[in-house]
Amino acid sequence: MALTIISLIKQVPLPSEMRMGDDGLMDRTKAKSIINIDCQFGLEAGLQLKKKYPDAKMIVCSMGPNSFEAALKNALSMGYDEAYLLSDRKLGGSDTYATGLAISTMLKHLGFNKDDKENRFIIFAGRQTSDGDTAHVPSQVAESMGIPQATFVERVEANDDGTITARRIIEGGYQMLKLPMPCVVSFTPTGIKPRKSSLIGAIKARNSQVKVLGVEDISLPIDHIGLSGSPTIVAGVENIESDRPPIVMASGPNEDQIINDFIENLKKGGNILQKKEAKEKKETDISEFQIVDQRGDNKGIITWAEVTNGNIARPSLELLTPARHLADQLGNDTKIATVLIGKNVKDLAKTLFEYGSDEVILVENDKLEEYLILPFSEIITQIIRQRKPEVALFAATTAGRELAPRIGMKTGSGVTADCTGLEMGDYIDRRNKRVIRPILHSRRPTYGESKLATILGFVYPQISTARAGTFPVPQRQEGRVNTIVEFKPELNREDFVTEILQTVRGEGGLQSLFEADIIVSGGRGTVADELKLVKKLAEALKAQGIKAEWAASRVVVDEGYAEYARQIGQTGKTVRPKVYVAIGISGAIQHIAGIKEAGKIVAIDHNPKANIFRYADFGIVGEYQDILPELIERVKNGFTFGVEKK
Repeated sequence: MALTIISLIKQVPLPSEMRMGDDGLMDRTKAKSIINIDCQFGLEAGLQLKKKYPDAKMIVCSMGPNSFEAALKNALSMGYDEAYLLSDRKLGGSDTYATGLAISTMLKHLGFNKDDKENRFIIFAGRQTSDGDTAHVPSQVAESMGIPQATFVERVEANDDGTITARRIIEGGYQMLKLPMPCVVSFTPTGIKPRKSSLIGAIKARNSQVKVLGVEDISLPIDHIGLSGSPTIVAGVENIESDRPPIVMASGPNEDQIINDFIENLKKGGNILQKKEAKEKKETDISEFQIVDQRGDNKGIITWAEVTNGNIARPSLELLTPARHLADQLGNDTKIATVLIGKNVKDLAKTLFEYGSDEVILVENDKLEEYLILPFSEIITQIIRQRKPEVALFAATTAGRELAPRIGMKTGSGVTADCTGLEMGDYIDRRNKRVIRPILHSRRPTYGESKLATILGFVYPQISTARAGTFPVPQRQEGRVNTIVEFKPELNREDFVTEILQTVRGEGGLQSLFEADIIVSGGRGTVADELKLVKKLAEALKAQGIKAEWAASRVVVDEGYAEYARQIGQTGKTVRPKVYVAIGISGAIQHIAGIKEAGKIVAIDHNPKANIFRYADFGIVGEYQDILPELIERVKNGFTFGVEKK
């Protein structure tokens, strides 16, 4: 039985070289490009799997301009056999839905069909790309091809029965999944590090050809690709400006005096922000424009309540805050219906009502005790088709980030990922002199967190995921009750082809990070001692009666020094402690996104030019191995960063 290993890759621009064009959108034409980091781990996973199947054919695919051939040649030099590039001007402006559809159509054109039992295949991809960070495309490709998936995967192992076992990151731990082939697997950078090209491989790649395909070659309908065929558009992009005053740096001849100066600076309260005058925006005269309401029968808001450890996950409760805000903006008694799926979970409806749900759509099934992407996506899709909501919201957890795009592909809807702002508004269509109202404005940081993009969706429901920690949990109204409606989905055997072998989940810092008054976080610069001093500082604060917790930046998690549940930043969690202590963190804008809501930010780094100092309130320059022991002693003697003991 033949096996083909397929790797999907993308060539991405370096975020530091991205520029905004005159049209308000991003211009990547002059930026240097690399193979997306996550995709490199997918490439290596494919080469590792070939050890189990030495006769397997290795194929690498991409979609983009002709310049992407360089990335595909690189993959050939690593050991892949064939390379295919889908490149056509008609694809320009495609959103993730259109991209997933185009890639899956190309794979079908190449002969990969889920029903072909004699020619098995497996598709590897990166978790997400650095220019978009949506993590949508792997789920969308899997749904379009009708095959199972596993995302946020650290490693896979091939089994003798033709299945694979995947270790998948989840909040607070991991899961071991067993999947049949064909399937799609997307990898985090915690897998096996990608190899470098060999001399023989480089020579082979130089003499190989990348097969370039166009839209007509693969019989791809043009009404579902490109800007006009995408269900979402980028309505605008603006620069993200720091909203903190200039930093106050500590100084002194030695660590003792530096800490003294830092404590004095903290007591004084720091600098004051001088607000810039807002630029006047030129308003478009729409007095003669036609007002258009495109919703038709679509009405109401649906959210999904994720259940972990027998409780509603905090991010799902946070979701009810923007849901209520949108419902109030829409008016006309717009209701929030929350989907609750699981085994013996009916009692949890009480929690959802008390935090703001107007209705709970209950699906109870013994087979659904734990989240599984295939049955859960099918159930929610069936509910959406029956209820016809205008908005569907999911928390951007590891589950929500794969569930929403799979549902979006089923319903033909676009999805906006990791939103930090959700508002109802207008879309001014100047060409046709009309105003589409109301329409969901989903705002998300993008392009390495340097820009804030506003995304609009034109297919209902408009689907968005909300970044965990961004929105507060609603005020609880104890005793509030409402309607429970039981829903009986139609499921089949194929919905349960993925098996959960093991789930290991603890608190892992997840809940305590959201509740902590002080968070001590370590970056790449603290791995020399495996974050021991970072943890000691957090423990010293706890011993003083302070609600404190330790966390880490993405690179520390990717290198295996901390679990994903402790990751702060764009692809982790947004936190809002009274004090955030960043140690050895360079200040990548992806990390800044997760800490901008903190009351005060303290930065400690050996590099005086580190970017973190641009966003912090107080700074200390020095080696953390020298600074932290002195700081820990001060904490043991009663110093608590100005936070009162409880």
